[in-house]
Amino acid sequence: MTCLLCGQSLPRQFSFTDLLYLKKSRVCLCCSCQASFEPIGPQHCPACAKPGQNELCLDCHYWQEQGQVVEHTSLYHYNEAMKAYFSRYKFEGDYLLRAVFSQDIKLALKSYKDYTLVPVPLSPEGLAKRRFNQVTAFLDHAGLSYQELLGKKDGVKQSSKTRQERLASCQTFYLTSRQPLPAKILLIDDIYTTGATLNLIRQLFQQAGVKELKTFSLAR
Repeated sequence: MTCLLCGQSLPRQFSFTDLLYLKKSRVCLCCSCQASFEPIGPQHCPACAKPGQNELCLDCHYWQEQGQVVEHTSLYHYNEAMKAYFSRYKFEGDYLLRAVFSQDIKLALKSYKDYTLVPVPLSPEGLAKRRFNQVTAFLDHAGLSYQELLGKKDGVKQSSKTRQERLASCQTFYLTSRQPLPAKILLIDDIYTTGATLNLIRQLFQQAGVKELKTFSLAR
């Protein structure tokens, strides 16, 4: 058995200390790779989980001014290790890497048992290029059920936009079903940057009558 990220051989039998360090959920990583990821600590924006501050961040002030209430949870800081991980997983299409954080996500989402999980979709162009949705791949590997209620039009990717362009983004999402929507929805994305993507979807669901909606991402 080897580490999914660096290829280092993993011991067939872990010591008790190793299991504590690896939290049992990520024995697919070596200790060094595990340690390179930074969990979001207690000091973060109370609305969007942006690390390193205890007050509302500038982006959340912006959304508040737009009449949007941000209720977001993230697990990890988007540091260099996380950036490298997503580069391989999303942009190089390393599908095996869906396993790295799936159990972390499963444990975190136990707190949302009353919510319907709704993954952020890819556009048809994005899905054809990547061949899989990185968010639904997380959820599938974790054995979590979800509803695909959204579609996305082809257009310029958020990752290629500046901060101001992200905040000013026009609606590119749409509902794929005319059936009654769940009362409580948890939107799932991979990375939260400015909140533009999730707040566009929030507006869409609000207009459709959804009263309670929260958001979640692996990284912030």
